[in-house]
Order: sequence, then structure tokens, then C-alpha cells
Amino acid sequence: MALGNIVRKIHLWVGITCGLVASISGISGAMYVWQPEISAALNPELLKMKNIDSLEDAVFLKTASSLTTTHSDSISKMFLPHREQQTISIEFKNGKTNYYNSENRQFLGEKSASIVFFEDLLKFHRTLLFPKIGKYVTGTSTIIFLLLILVSGIYIWYKTYSTTLKNGFKIKWNSKKKKFNFDLHKVLGVSFFIPLLTIAFTGAYFTYNSYYKKALSVLDSKVILKQETQNNNPSSFAAILSDSDKSYALRAIYYPKDVNDNYRFRYIENRFKTQGFRKTKELAVSTNLKTVSLTDYRNDATSNRVASQFYPVHIGEIAGIFGRILVFIAGFIPITLYITGFRIYLSKKRRKRKFPA
Repeated sequence: MALGNIVRKIHLWVGITCGLVASISGISGAMYVWQPEISAALNPELLKMKNIDSLEDAVFLKTASSLTTTHSDSISKMFLPHREQQTISIEFKNGKTNYYNSENRQFLGEKSASIVFFEDLLKFHRTLLFPKIGKYVTGTSTIIFLLLILVSGIYIWYKTYSTTLKNGFKIKWNSKKKKFNFDLHKVLGVSFFIPLLTIAFTGAYFTYNSYYKKALSVLDSKVILKQETQNNNPSSFAAILSDSDKSYALRAIYYPKDVNDNYRFRYIENRFKTQGFRKTKELAVSTNLKTVSLTDYRNDATSNRVASQFYPVHIGEIAGIFGRILVFIAGFIPITLYITGFRIYLSKKRRKRKFPA
């Protein structure tokens, strides 16, 4: 069998199977792109503050310290203001989540149905709501979509239009349904090849991150200096919150599950930054306030610095509003390609029945 026929069969059958999972992931991902704006619009009483621009970071840290003292061992996680959330939220060990005013600790309410919806949507996007195996289904389908469907599609397109490339970008809007369907499939496929390739490649990272990091390690120098963690143990929990490093803002605190667990503090470069590179810092501290580990984007290995950008690239945030719009549109392309491709298959099947060889 000729190579071209083999590639066409791969494109067809892999597209019909794994293409469906990729389509579901694309739609759910596109819906989640606007989660910050939609959540803020639907829950202003929980997420918004009128005077947020006038508050200094020290106010948030003081409130976080006070809330920690008040709720003590019942806290599982605390999230400080970030992006659409201008308030402080606490996830308790019993699963309940409450929101508090970032300035005066006033209780604002519990997690709303719309916030839960977007949390479930993200879980569905990542795991299809099958926690143990779902991420491998979506991750593997994404890799197959990347390596087989997209690459085989661009191969077929190039072999067909290599001598007249401009025809590969044309849609005859007044043509018959079958021709229009074919034109739509080829043009959308080639036009969104790079965005879909990028989204698929960065998306698979969240399932197979260890393999990605091993591959990326070639970017690191042979000798990697460990970041210093000794001789900088904090004197108190409050001292951690008032960290003098003004390059970062405290985003989240993960509290110990037991005495053998650690506090984990996650910092981000800018609380309300919505575009550009993502720069973070993470600190782990034992319950007796001994520094366990510290990672800082500024001093991290090149492989880790590159890996940290997969998320903002995946959701388009790295390019700001333009990138997010592109990801939103691209999210609906796989289902469009799936439907148009399936119609092409049915059309050819009917033709074979009508005119058997």
C-alpha cells in the first residue's frame, strides 16, 4: 500500500476515535478560558472589592495571618487575591469553602454553584470525571491527536496542494454541501495547525510532566546549583507572611495535614497579571518552622523555567487577550474537523456503494 493511502487511513480511523476525545477536551477548554471574567460577573459579592486598588499587599498578609489564627487547624488551603478573585478564600478540611473580605476579615459567603461549575468543568477537561484513569485517556488522546491526526492531516493537505498552495486555503462558499464541507475541513485544519499543535503539546504536559521534564533537562547545564535552604529558617508563621522579598506576592498557603507534613507557600510575580511569562516561587516549611525546600523562578533550572510556561501558553494567557481569544476559537476547531471529516467519510462510503469498483 502506498504511503499516501496509509497516511489517509491513519488520519481517518484515528480521527474517528481519538478525535472525539480531543473534540470534547477542546470544547470544555474553550469554555474554561473565560472562567475568571464569568466567575467575577456572577459572584461580585464573593470575589470583588470596591477599594482593591488602594490596598497594599501588607493588608492581605495581615488578614491572612489573622484568619489563620482564628481558624487554626481546621484550614486545608488559603487563597489570597489573584486575577478575578480580590477576596481571600479558605478551603477547610471538611471540604467547605468560605470567602472573606481581604481588608477586614468580614465573612462574605460560601462557594456558589457557578464557582463549583467551573471547578467541575476543569476536572472534566482534565480527566473526563474519571479521576484515576481519565487524565491518561485525555493525555494519550492529546498526544495521538498531536502526532497522528494533525501531522497526517497536514501531510495530506501538502501532498494535495503542494503545487498550488493558495487553493489549499480557498473555500467556495456557493458550492454544494459536499464540496463546502470538504473545503471547510481542509482550510480550518491547515489554518489552525500551529495553534492546535501548540495547545495539544502543552496540554499533554499535565499528564506526562515527568517525561517532558526529562526531555527538557537537556537545556540545563551539567552542574545545577541547589538553591540555598539552610540558615534561613523563619522565626514564626507571621515572619513568613511578611517575607521581605517584594519580587513576589503570596498567592496560596497549603497547610499541613499532620505533624509530619509541611506548610507550602506559593508566590506569584504579580497578583493581577493576566499576560506574559509566569514567574513563581515556592517555599516548604515544616511544622516546627524549618525550611524544607525553596524554588525560585529567577534561580531555577532552565527546564523548570520552560515547563512553568506550559500553562499560560496552553490557555493563551501568555499573549494576553489576543491569545485567550485564539485559544477559545481553536477549542471549537477539533469538533468542527471531526464533524466535517466524518461527513467526508460517509460521502465516500456512499459513493463506493453507488459506484463499486
